[in-house]
Amino acid sequence: MEIGQKVKVRRLRDRVSAATVNKLKQNPVGTVAGYKPLDGQEVGIVVKFDDQFATWFFEDELEPIS
Repeated sequence: MEIGQKVKVRRLRDRVSAATVNKLKQNPVGTVAGYKPLDGQEVGIVVKFDDQFATWFFEDELEPIS
């Protein structure tokens, strides 16, 4: 996934706060804003939403929107 690409959150692998779940239910589409190094060999993808809320996801939690 590339910075600037639109993506949709399709699932959540880890537990997140109820506030985050509610935000994602209202609008699961955002823009890739960057990357976050994680433990091991994985890289998290930082997604920014229209309301300026941003958080990171594993790549398999997102799907590109064409």
